[in-house]
Amino acid sequence: MDTPAPALRFDGLSRHFGDKVAVDAVDLRIPPGSFYGLVGPNGAGKTTVLSMATGLLRPSAGRALVRGIDVWEDPVAAKRALGVLPDGLALPERLTGGELLTYWGRFRGIDAAVVAARTTELLRILELEEAERLGTLVGEYSTGMRKKIGLATALLHTPTVLVLDEPYEAVDPVSARVLTSILRRFVAAGGSIVLSSHVMPLVEQLCDHVAIMAAGRIVADGTLDEVRAGGTLEDRFVELVGSTELDAEELSWIAS
Repeated sequence: MDTPAPALRFDGLSRHFGDKVAVDAVDLRIPPGSFYGLVGPNGAGKTTVLSMATGLLRPSAGRALVRGIDVWEDPVAAKRALGVLPDGLALPERLTGGELLTYWGRFRGIDAAVVAARTTELLRILELEEAERLGTLVGEYSTGMRKKIGLATALLHTPTVLVLDEPYEAVDPVSARVLTSILRRFVAAGGSIVLSSHVMPLVEQLCDHVAIMAAGRIVADGTLDEVRAGGTLEDRFVELVGSTELDAEELSWIAS
């Protein structure tokens, strides 16, 4: 029996911006059916590596494959398998959420009746029905609502791999619970998720595999238990990435 291809595979993936090395020869295999967390400090290269993995940014060197399909050699086939929620997602501002999903589904070539049924279900489950009834435009959505409609666009075409950059940012606890239920159901059905986040307890709660990134490189990866090595993920993160400790005299004025 053939071994299934990794959900995502990076071979020597690199990106330079002038003299700055943002991502430095990253090799990574993300197992199929995994809920994979990618963590790192600001500027570590997480968003850059995910942008290259999803066809949003061309690598300076190396390659990214989605279920064995090279993202840059066969982008159409790769993107059929991918659902993407990028950080700072730009959305059409003058459409309602329902109109956006309808447009997106038809752009993807999905049958109109299927798009309509999926749109209705997604708006209901993601608690955007009321906004749709009131004709609220996406430009009037809160940050949390924009995250939810962005996730809906990522799910609409039934991808097998989801890449989510900070999907819980600015999402209230009730909506976060709904998102978690959707994502766990996606993995239980055989899908794979790569989630980038700064929130270590969230990654520990959701993910079965994790990679820690610093200064453009992967400094640890494996199952959650392998990476945290008997402690918490936050402890392991600080151990590998380092932290800034305040001297007793620094900022002493703030308590004056």
